[in-house]
Amino acid sequence: MVVLATKLYVDGTARERAIDSLDSLVANDLGGVEVDWTIGVRDDDFPSVTISGPDATVARNVLADRWGTITPDFESGETYVGTLDSWDADGIVLDVGDGAELPASISDNGGLRIETDQLGLGPGTPEQIRTRFGLVQHLGLAFVYDEQEPRLADKTRDRLFDWSRGAGRVNVNSATRAEVRAAVNRAGHANDIITVERQGLLEQSIVCTENTDPPGLLAAIGDQLPAELLCIVP
Repeated sequence: MVVLATKLYVDGTARERAIDSLDSLVANDLGGVEVDWTIGVRDDDFPSVTISGPDATVARNVLADRWGTITPDFESGETYVGTLDSWDADGIVLDVGDGAELPASISDNGGLRIETDQLGLGPGTPEQIRTRFGLVQHLGLAFVYDEQEPRLADKTRDRLFDWSRGAGRVNVNSATRAEVRAAVNRAGHANDIITVERQGLLEQSIVCTENTDPPGLLAAIGDQLPAELLCIVP
């Protein structure tokens, strides 16, 4: 079984659509791999994929590489993935799943705390950094584990700095990629974006064209998406 590092935190029909979407994405990820799978959702809202068949090990590795995985055990110096849970004046807290074995020095209500000076994203408070880089809640972030000072992984820092140097983005949570694209189309802005990049099951990043104003796009689609939206303005 693989526990994917993306959360499924919506309810009702939205939850059913999200599970169907995840099943389709897993099917795409495992195309050509000889396995069967079933998808479940844990009590902490992380989806699990139970895999059987001749290529089960290969399939688990493919999903781990594509989504990252949630594990209760950590080794110093190794890279893992959590999802943005909360933030305060001193840093951010990543949700790394129920049952994670964390020392008290870095644990915060069961999550893993990363102090501001270990974010490596420039000056400002965690709230200012979060807003500047479009870190919507539940976004997946890779980190390097340490019992005293865990830090954001270099690949996460590089990705976020690349976002800040691009043409501009609008990041969204609580919506599938198809729902975000539909909202952009309904608002009449299909020609103002390059693509919608999937960052997680319910976290998306709308990549704007050079002539598109990200705050204007956010205002245009905001009423159509019951979600958190944050702009990244170069």
